Amino acid sequence: MPKFLIADDHPLFREALKGALSPLYKDVAFVESDALETTLDSLETCGDIDIILLDLSMPGCENFYGIIRVCGDFPDVPVIVISASDHPKVVSQAIGYGAKGFVSKSAAISSIAEAIDNVLNGGTWLPEEMKSQIDSISAEQQEIALMVAELTPKQFQVLNYLQEGMLNKQIAYDMDVTEATVKAHTSAIFKKLKVNTRTQAVLLVEKLQSNI
Repeated sequence: MPKFLIADDHPLFREALKGALSPLYKDVAFVESDALETTLDSLETCGDIDIILLDLSMPGCENFYGIIRVCGDFPDVPVIVISASDHPKVVSQAIGYGAKGFVSKSAAISSIAEAIDNVLNGGTWLPEEMKSQIDSISAEQQEIALMVAELTPKQFQVLNYLQEGMLNKQIAYDMDVTEATVKAHTSAIFKKLKVNTRTQAVLLVEKLQSNI
């Protein structure tokens, strides 16, 4: 039985999407997740997901880390991004980081179904009006994405705190860990991103969202 993973942190949206797709795909089983960690767990435990319908703004998915990590860890499982943010630059980067399709949350269910059918058949899908507006991400962004994909969710969480300018003590408090753990995560981040300072790490990850 085919399985669709709906990865979105809004339960009402997941229910609405399941309800709309169920009549169109009668033999499909739906798996749900509400954050990057639960998405990765679902992909690990189920093992036979046929397609992922992924929200870019779930917890843990900031700075395109979600799409980068999912596509990096599970390259054989196609991803369609379903997002409320459909600016051409956002779409370009989502596709550049591995998504096979992009659909706005405001799109008709027929468009979502068309995207699913195209991607399941080995193709790609974008709204017609978007096709001429999509650009490629830079080689530098591709290289950064490969490095960011090596970060664990906890390390990426620390990196987000570094972007906010928080001190180790503050990060430790928010994450309910020791300062030594934060320092260990920070050292691992520096090593994986090939940088030496917090500022360098923050500037590097910000390039994932830079204008194309």
